[in-house]
Amino acid sequence: MDVTEEHDDSFGIEVVLPDGGKPAPCCPHGPTLLFEKVAKGSKEGRRFYACSACRDRKDCSFFQWEDDKVSEARLLAREADNKSKQPPFTQQEYCNRFRKFASLPLDEKKFCQDCQVLLLPAELSAHSAHRSTAVSAAQLRRPSVLLRPLDNKKSNAQYLFTDRSAHFLLDTLAALGYRKVLCVGTPRLQELIKLRNLEQKHEPMKSLLLDIDFRYAQFYSQDEFCHYNMFNNHFFGGEASSAVLKAFLRESDGEKVVMVADPPFGGLVKPLAHSFSLIAQTWKTLKSSDSSDVELPVMWIFPYFFEPRIQEGLPSLTMLDYQVDYDNHALYKHGKTGRKQSPVRLFTNISPRDVVLPKEEGYRFCSVCDRYVWSLNKHCAKCNLCPSKDGREWKHCSTCGKCVKPSWKHCQSCGRCALPDHPCGEGKEGCFNCGSLKHKRKSCPLKDSHRINSFWPKAKKGGKIMLHRPSFKPKGKRKSGAARRGKKSTAQST
Repeated sequence: MDVTEEHDDSFGIEVVLPDGGKPAPCCPHGPTLLFEKVAKGSKEGRRFYACSACRDRKDCSFFQWEDDKVSEARLLAREADNKSKQPPFTQQEYCNRFRKFASLPLDEKKFCQDCQVLLLPAELSAHSAHRSTAVSAAQLRRPSVLLRPLDNKKSNAQYLFTDRSAHFLLDTLAALGYRKVLCVGTPRLQELIKLRNLEQKHEPMKSLLLDIDFRYAQFYSQDEFCHYNMFNNHFFGGEASSAVLKAFLRESDGEKVVMVADPPFGGLVKPLAHSFSLIAQTWKTLKSSDSSDVELPVMWIFPYFFEPRIQEGLPSLTMLDYQVDYDNHALYKHGKTGRKQSPVRLFTNISPRDVVLPKEEGYRFCSVCDRYVWSLNKHCAKCNLCPSKDGREWKHCSTCGKCVKPSWKHCQSCGRCALPDHPCGEGKEGCFNCGSLKHKRKSCPLKDSHRINSFWPKAKKGGKIMLHRPSFKPKGKRKSGAARRGKKSTAQST
């Protein structure tokens, strides 16, 4: 999913986690998420269902108000549409196809670049007008290199670890004694584990890939891959896939399990944290009763500026300084062609002192913080921590009583540190729900009072409802964010 939690001057959108009540309607990506649309300064709101995996309704057009009554005919049409958009083969069929493909002579192994599918001899004529390439044994072991990365930033943008980051993760997990790695959205890590096992130089590790990209089903057995949506914890293979996960999470013969997740960066943190918590609960139920206080070891890979949201959903996770890089992202990689420092970090409940960051890449151990940090992350005696989040050396502001980014300066008007050219007065609106300056919406005592029998008027039939920044003026062209800020700045100056 590539959805962001955002709001404009009039409306706010919040996701409502399932509470075990009525099941959510389904779109091609599984059960939808329930969202709530809230008006600023109003006690009224309205809930609706929308796709969990797509931000743009051009990618998934599902929309339904929570209180809508859906006809039987519409339900049947929706079910037929959902089925039509599922993968062309079942997991078992993909496995059978792979066995046949692997037994073919080298000169008969072909891959259709247009359809992104391994071709069997009987299918060559149907793909004769398409671009196809020969497939080597090495390429079959690296499907992330063979497959074209998905690049729709509003639905399923797919960025792949560099070998440097993938090797660091695997070396770290192996050193910590983990022998089972649950790879949630990390296909390159799965590949590296299987390749290392072939070398037979290290103790073998098991891996299970959970990914929404069904194309990977072509290359893995049923106990190595599950078609999975991490935003709603949905297994497209149903109970059979759930059983595969449970079998993998069950620890035996000293095989410790760890989960490594790399969600799309535009994804909503709240449902992600909920899904990961459900996986952790499944793991816990499979353990002995005397380990109720033990948590499933987790590594969540996400940009550093999501730290507050991640810790709100999973408080036990701590952000490490390690900078994760990606091969096919213009900014998130090392070298002169990209940003000097990637903003992507590791969030984990593994003890920070146990995750040894490589000295040769510029990391050092802080004995006071008892963890490894980036070389420019200098320890502040006043804050008693290494404060930097973005890789730069931060400075201490005595007025604010904390360390801030080096480009920030203290603003007397705002009473806080900010960029020198920031618009003074912004950020003082207070609670989005009631307007109070004493709290934010999440702690507003009135935020739940509008949820019972207080819906907005129905939208016009056939009117297009946008998932984000919705408007009840579909005919009027909405101004861009820059235009609205410009208008606001002009009003302030006059």
